[in-house]
Amino acid sequence: MKLKHLLASSIIALGLATMSVANAGDMKVKITPKMGSVTVKHNGKSVTIQRNQNNKNDVIPAFAKTSRNCPPFCINPMQLAPGVETVGEIEMLHYLKTMSDGDKSILVVDSRTPDWVARGTIPGAINLPWTKLNPAKGATPIEIAEIMEKHFGVTESEGLFNFSKAKTLVLFCNGMWCGQSPNNIRNLMKFGYPAHKIKWYRGGMQNWENLGFTTVK
Repeated sequence: MKLKHLLASSIIALGLATMSVANAGDMKVKITPKMGSVTVKHNGKSVTIQRNQNNKNDVIPAFAKTSRNCPPFCINPMQLAPGVETVGEIEMLHYLKTMSDGDKSILVVDSRTPDWVARGTIPGAINLPWTKLNPAKGATPIEIAEIMEKHFGVTESEGLFNFSKAKTLVLFCNGMWCGQSPNNIRNLMKFGYPAHKIKWYRGGMQNWENLGFTTVK
């Protein structure tokens, strides 16, 4: 299993480095030594993801807080659920690029409520608020089933879900203290969504902003 993950990480790193080596030349703040930026699609338009080039740039105040009350803002474990892979920024860029290049089997999901998304999100992500998949917040089984069929490639027959063509979902929210993407993930798994088709960017927007990555509103 470790060898499998090592090989997968190497392939991702090699692929990203190859596609970005041309634009890494004169950049002061790169993503990796050979990767300057990654261009993806967001709402049909090309967006270049790179790190902020200003060495004096600071993180925005919304992600500068260190001490939120727990509960509800408790720190999540590195492994959220058995079989769900936790990913970092390089892997996220890989999924975004692969999806933008036409792979319809991948979907990057911002699990936050619209008020947070309005402040900025990761280019290429779609917004599916955690409340839409949460029965405790009023989401009905029929509504959840409709979301899985419409957005996630799940099919249903005689009350049974078929996940054979379900998309690989990469979910995120505000960071390691945020419960919005964990809520989406746990609720999807309750409906039978395969754990191996769920990826979790634990660092979320806090890490994304801390690294100076491009966001879109």
